[in-house]
Amino acid sequence: MKVKTADFGKVTVAETMTVSGAEAVIKCLLEEGVDTVYGYPGGAIMPVYDELFKYQDKLRHILTRHEQGAAHAAQGYARVSGKVGVAIATSGPGATNLITGIADAHLDSTPVVFITGQVGSHLLGSDAFQEIDIVGISTPVTKWNTQITRAEDIPEVLAKAFFIARSGRPGPVLIDITKDAQFASLEFSYKKCRAIRSYTPMPEINLLQVERAAEVINNAKKPMIVFGQGVILGGAEALLREVVERAGIPAAWTILGLSAMDSDHPLNVGMVGMHGNYAPNMLTNECDVLIAIGMRFDDRVTGNLNTYAKQAKVIHFEIDPAEINKNVTVDIPVLGNVNQTLKLLLEFLKPNNHEGWHTKFKELYEIEYTRIIKNELTALKGEVKMAEVIDEINTTSGGNAIIVSDVGQHQMVTCRYAKFKNTRSNVTSGGLGTMGFALPAAIGAKMGCPAREVVAVIGDGGFQMNVQELGTIFQTGIPVKIVILNNSFLGMVRQWQQMFFEKRYASTEMVNPDFVSIAEGYHIKARKVTKRSELQEAVKEMMESKEAYFLEVKVEQEENVFPMIPTGASVSEIRLE
Repeated sequence: MKVKTADFGKVTVAETMTVSGAEAVIKCLLEEGVDTVYGYPGGAIMPVYDELFKYQDKLRHILTRHEQGAAHAAQGYARVSGKVGVAIATSGPGATNLITGIADAHLDSTPVVFITGQVGSHLLGSDAFQEIDIVGISTPVTKWNTQITRAEDIPEVLAKAFFIARSGRPGPVLIDITKDAQFASLEFSYKKCRAIRSYTPMPEINLLQVERAAEVINNAKKPMIVFGQGVILGGAEALLREVVERAGIPAAWTILGLSAMDSDHPLNVGMVGMHGNYAPNMLTNECDVLIAIGMRFDDRVTGNLNTYAKQAKVIHFEIDPAEINKNVTVDIPVLGNVNQTLKLLLEFLKPNNHEGWHTKFKELYEIEYTRIIKNELTALKGEVKMAEVIDEINTTSGGNAIIVSDVGQHQMVTCRYAKFKNTRSNVTSGGLGTMGFALPAAIGAKMGCPAREVVAVIGDGGFQMNVQELGTIFQTGIPVKIVILNNSFLGMVRQWQQMFFEKRYASTEMVNPDFVSIAEGYHIKARKVTKRSELQEAVKEMMESKEAYFLEVKVEQEENVFPMIPTGASVSEIRLE
């Protein structure tokens, strides 16, 4: 609806027209700069979809084939664009189908606003058709959620939702709207939310703590940085690089921190964690100062907490006070957005190089290269190895592609071998480890950054969890590149069964369909590679395609991912075989 204005001298009076609650939802999204939403219609959200139809010239809706697909697509969009993603679903099963994506966004601090329809307010609590308490169900996995039963509350609540989703440590928000609130009328006006009483998304920075941190770093003999996604969420990539280069500190990353620093930077020493690189894992227990930047000391990073970096002074740069001392006892906590705290740190940081310390990282890298990396990248015999495929993508893309990986062995191999020159290039499910994430997330990533190539790397197991999203690609024409690394196993579980369960491969062998025929059934160009000699040309053909492309690569069936830190072991007990 249009807004009429009348001028009386210097005063402009705005006369707003009456709109429905459903139209108010759409107008709120437009006010927040939303251009794309993902979802699936149903009875309780139908009024909103009716308004979406009227506004389709301003707001693009992507019909996914499952509500979980909508959630992951909104995540992918948010992760690469830096904007708030939006997913919409109906009540009951539509809403509950979002839960996995909501939980994934919660653990990975991804800003997404989820909007669900609900039965009429007079039916609440009556077990009406497709009624479910989605607010109660989603409470543990949302940053904030609420239910709207009055149309006039829609603008204020949605403004609050977007503010909470994007501010401070980002996260998912769910807004449940009853059907009568969508039909009812209100006088629409919109005011963006800038603050909420009792909600402090940005903790106050203690300059003394920054100075203390700088003093400890300046006096360190063997300092080490571990950076996570907080660097990306805070837009602090350039500051991180400046800190690393000025102080000459080796910097390692968590899987969600990957791409915050150029993969080929000489001070980038690789990935920490269960399948991370040998040097940064081993030397975590030798450094004298451990500087954690925008990461949360996840158990897959720390291994056995009783033996993790006990010799080191620990400095933790973090935006969320709840993460301080949650897993690892910290000597110097530095609260605040790393975009601000690293800038302050640089004022006190002295130049250094730590050449002798760097030599240790190089020596341990050579051990890993000789025993693992060389064989995985330059195998001449046997079946194709997963790392060879990732390396070929690196070569063809020049390190400029966005790579969206699913969960499993291929995820760890992708994170270990993918090369990135740009930030926000690695999209994967970190905290929740959601199989089925990559295909819909890649759709959202391509829409969030259409100028860049987006490659989804998926295992044969995870692919079949959301295979239906090929239909979304077909209908929309989104030119996503899809690579299936097919080993006919649930590879990561099989590896654990081999190593810790005496090769009892219980329910992990996959009898797979003809993936190429399935892709072609959705009118997506597809190809299958079974020989190493075919790989280079096939990847080149895929990357040069202007349309969606599906590439299946048969890889070694019982290949294991090493290094590996067994569950409960120390990071320095990392195994090379």
